[in-house]
Amino acid sequence: MEENERKINVRKLALTAVLSAVATVLMYLQFPIPFIIPAFIQMDFSELPALIAAFAYGPIAGVAVCLVKNMLHLFVTTTMGVGELSNFLLGASFVSIAGFVYKINNTRKGALIGTLTGASVMAIISFPVNLYVTYPFFTTVFFGGNPEPIMGMYQALLPWADTLPKALLVFNVPFNFVLKGLFNAAIAFLIYKPLSPLLKGKAN
Repeated sequence: MEENERKINVRKLALTAVLSAVATVLMYLQFPIPFIIPAFIQMDFSELPALIAAFAYGPIAGVAVCLVKNMLHLFVTTTMGVGELSNFLLGASFVSIAGFVYKINNTRKGALIGTLTGASVMAIISFPVNLYVTYPFFTTVFFGGNPEPIMGMYQALLPWADTLPKALLVFNVPFNFVLKGLFNAAIAFLIYKPLSPLLKGKAN
């Protein structure tokens, strides 16, 4: 029995490492979404492997994937680690809650409730993280404390978004909920079941 448990733990560790590597690669494949959100806000699918890890092995595994991908991304950071910190906080909140709910209610309904709740929390957390950490850093370091360049990119899409809180509520919060959260969740729903036998060690 102990030998089987050891093999299972080794398998979980190995596959969590693989998912972390996939998440790291996906984090490099960022792309803008024109006409919907300012181009400096990039979309990627690096939360997808973390979400799959959270479903397969629990919330801690999902958070571990978020941590590893951001630690590895520090080697090429252009934000002195602030962008990676923000990405970790948002991603970890999403996948940990989704994984925790799914662990309690191990059904498709549980996964749906978990991802909706996790995406909602991630979107809510994105507001104070961006307002008090990320954007003050970007404004100070890259624009000499002048907020106009960033606000101008928001207002080019929506002129009445004339303050940072307004811009975050109109653009960033929905972006994190719908695209970073629900879109990654939708893909996870499509591929998790086919991958589950491999992840759980039950493949033929």
